[in-house]
Amino acid sequence: MNGISRRDCLKLATAPLIGGIIGPVASFASQSSAPVKPKLVAAVVTVYYRNSHADVILGKIMEGWKQDGGPGPGLKLASLYVDQFPKSDIGRAMCKKHGVPIFDSIEKAITVGGKSIPVDGVLSIGEHGSYPHNDLEQHLYPRRRFFEEITSTFQKYNRVVPVFSDKHLGPVWSDAKWMYDRARELKVPFMAGSSLPVGDRYHEITVPMNCEIEAAVGIGYGGLEAYGFHALEFYQSLVERRHGAEGGVKSVQFLQGAEMWKMVDSGVVSKDALKAAFAVVPKSGNPDMRKDDKAGLFLFEYVDGFRGAVFMLGCVAGTSVALKLKGHPQPIATAFDERSLPYPHFACLLKGIERMVHTGRPTYPVERTLLTSGILDRALTSRSQGGKQLKTPELAISYRSVDYPYGQKIDLLADPSK
Repeated sequence: MNGISRRDCLKLATAPLIGGIIGPVASFASQSSAPVKPKLVAAVVTVYYRNSHADVILGKIMEGWKQDGGPGPGLKLASLYVDQFPKSDIGRAMCKKHGVPIFDSIEKAITVGGKSIPVDGVLSIGEHGSYPHNDLEQHLYPRRRFFEEITSTFQKYNRVVPVFSDKHLGPVWSDAKWMYDRARELKVPFMAGSSLPVGDRYHEITVPMNCEIEAAVGIGYGGLEAYGFHALEFYQSLVERRHGAEGGVKSVQFLQGAEMWKMVDSGVVSKDALKAAFAVVPKSGNPDMRKDDKAGLFLFEYVDGFRGAVFMLGCVAGTSVALKLKGHPQPIATAFDERSLPYPHFACLLKGIERMVHTGRPTYPVERTLLTSGILDRALTSRSQGGKQLKTPELAISYRSVDYPYGQKIDLLADPSK
């Protein structure tokens, strides 16, 4: 290609377009472009239609990082189980195009119709589809059922492989904790979570590992459960970098109206950090937060005394976090860059999954997702109880964060085994 490498082509393809100019791309890890032998993965999904999570994850395995036939991960989709087939289904056509068999049970998908487990990993994507809601307005996706059948297959065939479970665990807390405990019991390399912690960001900030964070405020938008999880996990991915290992959360509360703004006016929630987070997040509608009748606050206290605060607002159209670092006069703030198709933040998420499948070790701790799943469940419970503060000894979840890169700092062509 006249001196332009495969790696250079990918960098040009994934660079952001701002005013028609291609911006620079930072790379991460190895600069070697030696081919990597693909690892086989099975996938278990609720539905597979255009732009569903199944499409923007599995489509990148079958059709490249940009889903355009170009370079892709060192993974090969060996089999698929689909729970529902709406009229909008594209999974059957995609699998036919790429020669991927669809099976009518999770066990058959993991064994690829045989009597052993030939795959090196399993992707469980329990997002989208026609499933009921409970009284807390949690969408009851079958994530526990999927994981239960996946791990039962591991036991039956006496082989364990890494598993990624999309978005929050559960979504009900008892199911989330069961999934985590089950993975530990069977020694399953386990990852889960949102694409936001690894996606691109507006307003680049530096949050050193083990730094002193004096205050932090997050902002999210959309449905309290579906998008509240994204906001909480984005927030947690930053505050977990504070001094000392994460020790979990000891109380959770959901507030609205005057009680919510009282927390700001009294100084319980940092007014300066809230202002900084609001300044960088995309707006939608009336820019006056206090006139937002859809506003709500996830308020929680960590075991180490740090105060967590994530506002869910109807007057914004994005997700942001502001942090007050010790020694800095003003808060610093960043916002998630929610790009258009084909959603490159899912490529960044898939890169982390690819690395786990190749190394057999989680790329970053699943405990982050377990903790944020629990905060969300307890916040929705508090909401159903009129804003009661709930003690949460079950959320004393300890873990050490890792300094994993995000967005364009992730080299999609880096050797995933390193």
